[in-house]
Amino acid sequence: QVQLVESGGGLVQAGGSLRLSCAASGILYATNTMGWYRQAPGKERELVASIKPSSTDYADSVKGWFPITIEYAKKVVILQMDSLKPEDTAIYYCHALTHKDSWGQGTQVTVSP
Repeated sequence: QVQLVESGGGLVQAGGSLRLSCAASGILYATNTMGWYRQAPGKERELVASIKPSSTDYADSVKGWFPITIEYAKKVVILQMDSLKPEDTAIYYCHALTHKDSWGQGTQVTVSP
């Protein structure tokens, strides 16, 4: 069974940075697509970025700012968030797109003006 644990969220001022990590068990990154999603209050959950063996995909709002990578040795999926804006405030979730029920508990990201 796939289990995902997110970490790295917190409170940061606009322009600051956060590094989110997703530790996964029961899944091989080499054969699955991993993604970071976010959900702000009153809004639907949206895909921020995803990664599979030979490609990455990003939401238009974060292209060039939130690179997604996999650190295979540490077995974590990383979302590096730089130049954060208040509108980036949300709960961020890790998800294996190839496993429908593989959602983590989320990590809160709050960006103050």
